[in-house]
Amino acid sequence: MTKSDNETPRLSIIIPAYNEGRRLGPALEQIRRHFESSDMSAEVIVVDDGSSDDTAAVASAFEPGPLALRLIRNRTNRGKGFSVRRAMRKAAGVMMLMTDADQSTPIYELAKVLPHLADGYDVVIGSRDQEDSVITRRQPGYRHGMGLIMRGLRRMLMLWDIKDTQCGFKLFTRRAAKAIFPRVRERGFAFDCEALLLARQMGCRIKEVGVLWCNDPDSRVRPVRDSLGMLIALARIRWRVGRVKQAR
Repeated sequence: MTKSDNETPRLSIIIPAYNEGRRLGPALEQIRRHFESSDMSAEVIVVDDGSSDDTAAVASAFEPGPLALRLIRNRTNRGKGFSVRRAMRKAAGVMMLMTDADQSTPIYELAKVLPHLADGYDVVIGSRDQEDSVITRRQPGYRHGMGLIMRGLRRMLMLWDIKDTQCGFKLFTRRAAKAIFPRVRERGFAFDCEALLLARQMGCRIKEVGVLWCNDPDSRVRPVRDSLGMLIALARIRWRVGRVKQAR
């Protein structure tokens, strides 16, 4: 831990990172610059998910400025869902934001999601599919096509009213995060859907908000293999979590 251990941060920023040595430094610098001009106190929790590169070293060497910075290390690669769940359970913030190491949605988009917590929402999710969403670099056609197919199948199974469950920019109240994430079991990319379905089951109010998003060509997602795994995981979630009210 760096900075003060005594101050309860207003915001916890959770970054799952697997072999992100190249992208993590610039992401942390962007976050630091944002909070250098902000009155909000924040901690950053980087979860090194069993990386074989210098991800942990980059996080350890980073000078956080006004931020508190924590590094959590998984001994082996356990998956994005496992890493986010672990960090959410340890986070100290009044609010908790999960964001990706590539900063496809940059930290300054926080200004678009924050006001909705004040309006009484428990979970606010960034979306690439709202009218006011801004896509500065799109996915290749084959990835986009696979994404549309998977989205259609997912909406048949659960969360039909949510357009984009997979944008890696989601904000939770502390109360919601502490209730949801201990119950999340999916370790892979489908954990977002499980977390949102659990939130819906618990009666949380969910808001989908258009954000800026830029595709990173160095995406860790493997379109065919991960899509098949995602479909199996969605069926598993549906069976485990059960049928819940789909809209609120």
